Amino acid sequence: MALSMAIGSYAAGSTPMGGGTVGFPVLVLLFDMPASLGRDFSFAVQSIGMVSASLFILCRRQTLAWSMLRGALLGSLLATPLGILFFAPLVPELWVKLAFAVIWGSFGILHLYRLQEITGHDHAGDPRCPRDFRIGLLLGAVSGFLAVSVTGVGIDMVIYAALVLLSRVDLKVAIPTSVVIMAFSSVVGVAVKSLAGDWQPGVLANWLAAAPVVALGAPLGVFVVSLIGRKPTLVVVALLCVVQFVWTCVSERETLGVYGSALAMLAVVLCLGGFEALRLLGLRRARGNAEMASGRYAANQLASGS
Repeated sequence: MALSMAIGSYAAGSTPMGGGTVGFPVLVLLFDMPASLGRDFSFAVQSIGMVSASLFILCRRQTLAWSMLRGALLGSLLATPLGILFFAPLVPELWVKLAFAVIWGSFGILHLYRLQEITGHDHAGDPRCPRDFRIGLLLGAVSGFLAVSVTGVGIDMVIYAALVLLSRVDLKVAIPTSVVIMAFSSVVGVAVKSLAGDWQPGVLANWLAAAPVVALGAPLGVFVVSLIGRKPTLVVVALLCVVQFVWTCVSERETLGVYGSALAMLAVVLCLGGFEALRLLGLRRARGNAEMASGRYAANQLASGS
């Protein structure tokens, strides 16, 4: 677990994928532990690693997409506890495993065929945009209730996707923003689990093995990726996301059957369709902003000429 989270914590600091993205499949697929244990471990380990990375990001004064981040923080604060207490207990273990596999599998596929476009953005985001705040509030609440409460991760991916596909924000801004929102949601998850006394057995032992590693590994990921660039790391992690989806479908093939596997693949296609819809909205929004800027420039030119 310590070795796997050394890799996971690096990914947590350098990509929009939390440490639980590695910890969950290691526990659930490799060690054959319950999916609920993987979720609780994700909360616990990210509350150390991603908080450590977030502190490092804030101390370096890296640019963040504050408008969407503020909305997502509020949405997560309101919805994640409700999801943990009332929604997650209703979700069967198999569905937890499949939800994680589908969410991150589709995210990996997105990066494999849209990486060039995603890494080409240079917009820093508007820190006072009311629309971005409302989008962050909605997405933070929905993903906190449906994804974070069930799998321990997901809000980072949703906010990151909105930033790079809808707002077309630079990765240097989008990734640190996703790290901060996942750190916050993990702390919320830890607080709710602790107050409710609802930790799965085995979380503490795995957390003790991984915590010292992730406390250093996640900030190290933030630092190293600034030297080598994000594209190679994103490609490797995207491939791992696709591999864990295939691994989950293969390991659960007897339970899923042909129809279950087909439904899992259909869910991936639907997620990709959602990403593409965000991208189209982002392109339309970018064209509208460009036309407005062009109109203002023409008006200024006419005013200065008169």
